[in-house]
Amino acid sequence: MISSKMKDLVANSSIIRAMFEEGKRLSDIYGEENVFDYSLGNPNALPPENIKIEINKILNEIAPKLVHGYMNNSGYEDVRGKIAEFLNKKHNIDISYNNIVMTCGAAGGLNILLKTLLNPEDEVIVFAPFFGEYRNYVNNFDGKLVVVSTDIDTFEPNMESLKEKINSKTKAIIINSPNNPTGVIYSEKVIQDLANLMNQKQDELGTSIYLISDEPYREIVYDNVVVPYILKYYTNSFIGYSYSKSLSLPGERIGYVVANTNMDCFDDIMISLNVANRILGFVNAPSLFQRVIANCLEAEVDVSIYQKNRDLLYNYLTKIGFVCVKPQGAFYLFIRTPIKDDKKFCEDAKEFKLLLVAGSAFECPGHARLSYCVDYKKIENSLPAFEKLAKSYNLK
Repeated sequence: MISSKMKDLVANSSIIRAMFEEGKRLSDIYGEENVFDYSLGNPNALPPENIKIEINKILNEIAPKLVHGYMNNSGYEDVRGKIAEFLNKKHNIDISYNNIVMTCGAAGGLNILLKTLLNPEDEVIVFAPFFGEYRNYVNNFDGKLVVVSTDIDTFEPNMESLKEKINSKTKAIIINSPNNPTGVIYSEKVIQDLANLMNQKQDELGTSIYLISDEPYREIVYDNVVVPYILKYYTNSFIGYSYSKSLSLPGERIGYVVANTNMDCFDDIMISLNVANRILGFVNAPSLFQRVIANCLEAEVDVSIYQKNRDLLYNYLTKIGFVCVKPQGAFYLFIRTPIKDDKKFCEDAKEFKLLLVAGSAFECPGHARLSYCVDYKKIENSLPAFEKLAKSYNLK
């Protein structure tokens, strides 16, 4: 008999993954070319060529024990040192390998952070819409997720609502910029306002409130928009980073957590993150890909592929009557649904072989997410289906 907690998790398993499986089912019936799956954020840009070169080089030239053996739970010191040097140069900060823990992607990073920070019933604030797994990550450690609204037109945090929700049980706030599902990037002013409010609340309550920035899409940005680096704005801050999107390596599960040197209880927190990596079963981040990314820190995927997709899809959908914020980053469109029932809208879309994810999965009903990290030609071929969907709702 499985646990009660797992029964609930199984019953509410990811709608995104379910839609992905539905896509495979429909493809078997109608042919893959006739099904337009916008459900899963699986990067379609190829990894940079030097990733493959470095893999072969490492396997052929480095002693196996140094590639496949055990290491510090936090990752290889030399790898963390190279990442720290890279971040210092890129963002004009001052950290060392001691600030970094290598993780199994950003998801692994968020889980070791929450394991380190949360006592039962501690509260973690998120801004809707948000990546649905945050709720499960907080639940893993018996915390309580508190949802704060955002502006419906910009999806920026509502500071007045946030101010009301912060209390003595608030342990952390999670932000995600560039955002999944909206593609919105929080401006420097938004980050400054958030930091000022959090500092004010820390002083008022006499507690430490940690800001966790989930940043797997940091490098996927358009139109020269800048993503503020959180560690420069707020002392009690962490960044959870992943190479899943920036290097198109989602299956390799490689990322890191970086912590602000001046945060409260820094030494204890870093030791705890190290232990959490082990006891949660990650033990350490994948050894081979620690070595690989350490030699590919300047590498980038071709973001123009995603920008071209964004422009085609955004321009066409808004032309035929759909409404959405133009994404500044990531690879998602978050459209308003013509009816309040976003789940029904997504069911209706399936009639035209369009697979979309209901905004309810991100606790933002009345919307639907489209992941446009797909082949450009597939988007072109899907446009008539979107037009039929729009006409079925009498959009202009």
